[in-house]
Amino acid sequence: MKKETEQELNTFIEAWKETPEMNKAVFLHFRDYLAAKDGVKLDFISRPGVTYSLRAVHVNQKDKSLFVMVDVIEDDPRWLSVCFYGDMITDPDENGDFVPEGLLGDDAVCFDIEERDEAFMRYVEARLDEACEYAARG
Repeated sequence: MKKETEQELNTFIEAWKETPEMNKAVFLHFRDYLAAKDGVKLDFISRPGVTYSLRAVHVNQKDKSLFVMVDVIEDDPRWLSVCFYGDMITDPDENGDFVPEGLLGDDAVCFDIEERDEAFMRYVEARLDEACEYAARG
């Protein structure tokens, strides 16, 4: 991540007041989970008042500019939408929402997280693993 982008992300995180839903903690968990993966680079796109997007790309990835976007949706309270390209993951329990052209113009599967739920976080982590493995193949 570029230094100024990392500073922008850190400023955003520092200003985010945690709520009983614990979505800041969930966001930080997914940031750290992605950052620990070999070959993964993170980017942060801030659209104040709309969304704050943490994006992950694998260095081997060629066709797409990311494999997951973890959006913080500006609402009261804030919540997360974790979106993947539809062809990069499975959703065996059908917990996600299919969104036509929902990820940078391509079909997506998005998982909305309105509060911390450990079991659901593990489910989304499995999707992160799938998408990362898919992206790593180039």
